[in-house]
Amino acid sequence: MSWKRYRDGVIVLLALAVPFWFLRTSMKDREEAQLSGPDKLIIRIVTPIQFASAKLAGGVSGFVSDYVYLVDVKEDNTSLAAENARLEAEVSKLAHLQEENRRLRGLLELKNHTNADVVSAEVISKDTAEFFRVTHVSLDRPSREIRSDAHLPVITLDGVVGTTGRVAGDTVEVQLVVDAGSGVDVVVERTGARGFVRGTGDETKYECQVQYVQRTDEVDVGDLLVTSGWGRRFPHGIPVAKVSRVVKRDFGTYQQVFAEPTVDFSRLREVLIVVTESTPTPGGESKPEEGPKTSRR
Repeated sequence: MSWKRYRDGVIVLLALAVPFWFLRTSMKDREEAQLSGPDKLIIRIVTPIQFASAKLAGGVSGFVSDYVYLVDVKEDNTSLAAENARLEAEVSKLAHLQEENRRLRGLLELKNHTNADVVSAEVISKDTAEFFRVTHVSLDRPSREIRSDAHLPVITLDGVVGTTGRVAGDTVEVQLVVDAGSGVDVVVERTGARGFVRGTGDETKYECQVQYVQRTDEVDVGDLLVTSGWGRRFPHGIPVAKVSRVVKRDFGTYQQVFAEPTVDFSRLREVLIVVTESTPTPGGESKPEEGPKTSRR
C-alpha cells in the first residue's frame, strides 16, 4: 500500500479529531437539563479553544493539501520535461532524416537526368589552406575513369562543386570551384554573356571572380552563372555562382565581376562525379576548359 496515496487523508483526519471531540462533548452537555456552575465554566473555557482548534485544523489541512499538491505538480513537471525533451529529440531526428531524404532524392533525380555516367560519393573531410581549398569524398562504387590525372567534374543538386584531383583507393580529392587554381567556363543565364569563373582562394569566405567579362556585356548583381558546356568538361546549364558585385569600368576590355557559388560548401554531404564526357559542343573540342586569351562574345 502506497503511503503517498493515503497521506493527505490521514493527516486531515488527525487534524480534525481534537475539535470534533470537543464539539461532541459540547453537544452532549447541552442535552442535559441543567448544568452545574463548574460545567458552565468548562464550556466557556472550551468554546474558544474549540473554535481556535477548528481554525488551526482547517489551516493545517489546507497547508498540507497545498504542499502535497505542489510536490505532485513538481514531480509531474519533471516527468513532462523529460517527455518533452524526448519528443524534441525525436522531432530533430525526423527533420534530419527528412532533409537527408530530400538531398538523396534530389541527387537521384539529377543522376537520372544527366546525360552522362556518374558515380555518387559522400564527403568525408575538408581541408582549407591559403589559396587552396579541397574536400575529400568516398566513392560509392569503384570506377576506372576516376584517376588522379582525370580532373572530372563534380556536381551536386545545387550546382558545380569542382573537379577531381588525387585518388587513393576509394578516396578522391576534390578541388572546389572557390580554389584559386580552379576554373569553369560560364555564361550569364539571363543575357548569354560569357565569362570564366575562378576561385579567389579567400580563407574568410567562399567567393569567385568572373574573368573575361566584356565591358559592354550586361551583367547585374543576382544574375545566375551556369556552365557553358564548352570544352566538354562540365555538362551545359549547371549553376555555378550568382553575381554578388560588379565594378563597371569606363575604359579597358573587361569589367570586374565577383560571384558567390550556388553550392553551400559548409553543408556539403553528397556529390556526383561525372565520369563520361558530356555531349560535344559545336566545334568538337575535347580539351579541358581554359580561360580565354582574347576577348570573347
